[in-house]
Amino acid sequence: MRVSMAIVENGAGNPGLKPGLKIAGTGAYLPEKCVLSTEIDAMLDWPSGTVENRFGLNARYVAQGAETSSFMAEQAALQALDAAGIAPQELDLILGACGVMEQVIPSTATLVQHRLGLGKSGIAAYDVNATCLSFIQALDLAAMKIQLGLARNVLIFSADIASVGLDWNEPDVAAIFGDGAAAVVLTADGEGLLASRFETYSEGRDACVLAGGGTRISAAVDPAAAADASYFRMNGQAAFRVTARYLPRFLKRLFAQGALNIADIDCIIPHQASGPSLTHGLARIGLHPDKVIQTFSRFGNQIATSIPMALHMAVTEQRLKRNDLVLLAGTSAGISIGGTILRY
Repeated sequence: MRVSMAIVENGAGNPGLKPGLKIAGTGAYLPEKCVLSTEIDAMLDWPSGTVENRFGLNARYVAQGAETSSFMAEQAALQALDAAGIAPQELDLILGACGVMEQVIPSTATLVQHRLGLGKSGIAAYDVNATCLSFIQALDLAAMKIQLGLARNVLIFSADIASVGLDWNEPDVAAIFGDGAAAVVLTADGEGLLASRFETYSEGRDACVLAGGGTRISAAVDPAAAADASYFRMNGQAAFRVTARYLPRFLKRLFAQGALNIADIDCIIPHQASGPSLTHGLARIGLHPDKVIQTFSRFGNQIATSIPMALHMAVTEQRLKRNDLVLLAGTSAGISIGGTILRY
């Protein structure tokens, strides 16, 4: 299912800043299959309304068949390119920012480049991975490339299929994740990032783990272990404890970097980790709920796709307007905390 597209216009440039990025277009794709929370209740033999009441989730989307990560990313990218008025051939760089790649080798960005008809173009295409914060890291990298004059038009996409790695023996984890893709096209016509920060606290490295797909556990050596390692494992309470310890100080440093404060922000786009985490996080930090874009109830936790999907929704629903200051922030496996502030 295609999601409507829109262009994000940038306001007047700040002469004190070097040329930077402008988000010229956004796009998104949701799989055709929508699973309601009541269907999850029935599958788990839970009373109707349990998933909605416990997690704040109404529905999520599940990719099937030909809806691979690269296919979904292609659909979102085409929307973003069209919204920006840029042909695929005009791109200088394609950055894949998925939480989980379609395959280990080659990169998902390479697969998307091919789908866009650019297989002989030579346009650089590679992945940036920071799990749920991959989009923010890719945005940071693109901003540096643009500011250095190494790129002018950049495509960033996030596409995640969480459904294939869920263990329904752990329903509190499996029930909250959803699939989808989102993309943005950046051009060298705006202010750039006003602040950007990323911190990692590896004391929380065991809170969110997908052990398979690397070199430590091999299907060639131990097929049973490799099969078990293909499931995502999460200790939500452990992740929340680490995040709660460091997030307030992180935000203080991020705002100080841009000489800003929370009152200056017009729109807040957080990673959609879970309904309760959004509610508790907002209350703890003192963020105004009217400024926060929340998509978790509609789509679930879409891993890295959560932030660009929420960004796209903010644009299409006109909750993010020209000249607005926007904060994109969240946490990811590691535990890492990341955020960026920019003006549209």
